[in-house]
Amino acid sequence: MKNYKAKIYITLRENILDVQGKAVEHALHSLEFNNFSDVRIGKYVELIVLAQNDGQAEEMVKSACDKLIANPIIEDYTVEIIE
Repeated sequence: MKNYKAKIYITLRENILDVQGKAVEHALHSLEFNNFSDVRIGKYVELIVLAQNDGQAEEMVKSACDKLIANPIIEDYTVEIIE
């Protein structure tokens, strides 16, 4: 068994209004950063998982995301596994 670092990037689904992202975009524009648009705010989770291989580690992390870490109804996520 090995320790793997899992990096999880969570974002709202494209069809979900990102109120926080819109607020940041508005604030950027008020500070004259007018070249920014379509701001989306997400979450980042990092954890260590003990698994036999990177494939098993990824499966375990995805299962945890589906059941607890992310809200599959409104959020998408990507997982990066590092040995």
